[in-house]
Amino acid sequence: MLNTNYVVEMKDIKKSFGSVHAVKNGQFTLRKGEIHSLIGENGAGKSTMMKMLYGMYPFDAGEVKINGKAYESINPKSAIEAGVGMVHQEFMLVNELTVLENIILGFEPKKGLTIDFDAARKMAQQYIDQYDMDVQLDKKISQISVGEAQRVEIIKILARGAEIIILDEPTAVLTPQEARRLFEILNNLKEDGKSIVFISHKLNEVMEISDRISCMRQGQYTGTVNKTETSPAELTKMMIGREVFLNIEKKTAHQGDVVLEVKDVWTSGEKEISKIRGISFDVKAGEIVGIAGIDGNGQSELIEAIAGLRKVEKGNVILDGTDITNKTVKQIREAGLTHIPEDRNTRGLNRAFTIGENLVEVELDKAPIKKGGIINKTAIAERAEEMIKKFDIRPADGQLPTSSLSGGNAQKVVVAREVNLGGKLLIASQPTRGVDIGAIESIRSILQDVKEKGLGVLLVSAELEEIMSLSDRIIVMHEGKITGRMKADEADEERLGLLMMGGHNAEEKGEHHE
Repeated sequence: MLNTNYVVEMKDIKKSFGSVHAVKNGQFTLRKGEIHSLIGENGAGKSTMMKMLYGMYPFDAGEVKINGKAYESINPKSAIEAGVGMVHQEFMLVNELTVLENIILGFEPKKGLTIDFDAARKMAQQYIDQYDMDVQLDKKISQISVGEAQRVEIIKILARGAEIIILDEPTAVLTPQEARRLFEILNNLKEDGKSIVFISHKLNEVMEISDRISCMRQGQYTGTVNKTETSPAELTKMMIGREVFLNIEKKTAHQGDVVLEVKDVWTSGEKEISKIRGISFDVKAGEIVGIAGIDGNGQSELIEAIAGLRKVEKGNVILDGTDITNKTVKQIREAGLTHIPEDRNTRGLNRAFTIGENLVEVELDKAPIKKGGIINKTAIAERAEEMIKKFDIRPADGQLPTSSLSGGNAQKVVVAREVNLGGKLLIASQPTRGVDIGAIESIRSILQDVKEKGLGVLLVSAELEEIMSLSDRIIVMHEGKITGRMKADEADEERLGLLMMGGHNAEEKGEHHE
């Protein structure tokens, strides 16, 4: 018999997608008025578990009870009726509608045949006041911050009667200040008797917000602990089966000459706020310069402009003394630039190729891979074997298709290929996004080694902890401009967070710390 003191009980859950067993042994319980975190590496099955509870995926086997009632199957309609609401990583909001219109979309209160906007406004305002939400109802979604959009999503599910709230990696897109604001709201909801599932891989946040913590590893449930009786080190062991050292001791390398100069660069942008407007900075040999900022504030456009993937409208990019502004990607690579792109699947890998082919792709026109106009397959196999061993890519078989690799190992293929080339400057754009903790540890160590060997590294990461632990100097971007520069040992999350939101502009005070 399942314990009926719970508002949610999931027992012996199984879920497969084709031949992939996403959840082999899923267990989860939720008490009324608690925040229960569900942790695990990418691909551990935690989002899949909660998408089954919300009815987005059917479960293949197991028992699910909501408020004591057993469900043979669940769809989003029956989940909403049972009081379950989910805030996804990708917000489900319509940009061109107002906040109020989004809140009531599909559930509009009616006055005769027309929408009763007065009743809708009153209802929405009640949630804003009750939980201290700070949301502007008449603004369009396109005009509000990411943090505010997330609050809109929470109001939207509350308006549909949610008593059980699932949040999937909710702080991935927030500044530290916005994350703190979210935690205040979650605690208000908890005090009001709501039950919250917090899916995350950020252990410091899990330790701050949770009452209980459950862990999954490779589709299997590995245990539940009370927050007061555990530690980040113990949680890491539950997640991956061993201790991990993410705060790799920063090595001091001998800094050499400037290898990259970006001088007053302007570019177009995917959005108005991501256009690059007059950015200047440099990177020296033997140092890591980190770029911090909320996603979508021009970091991608800046990297594309340096790498030859986006036109520079004004200004210059100098690599090791050579002006590479608006040169072809091939010419820029030949000048000494290597690049771990932010999206490994669209720009980093050819999924149809083998692991070995992907590892040597950028060397196909060079000896020993190409000799006398012919591709040497033996040389490819030998080079691939050497790199697979050196960078610990698993499974260790260069003949396998790259599509068979996990996210972490696919990323290691990209990192291995680019790092192996040497060069003058390595751009590492979101190098650990979507990879597991073991791969994060490995990739961070590799970036330190690259720096020690005398390359310049330009690191872009949405993870502030990564920027702070790896960088020697930090640049902060907001809306296509640099809002601050500092040495890494002067940085803290509070200061960086303010600059990421466009706060105090250190540029105007001439604080260049170059």
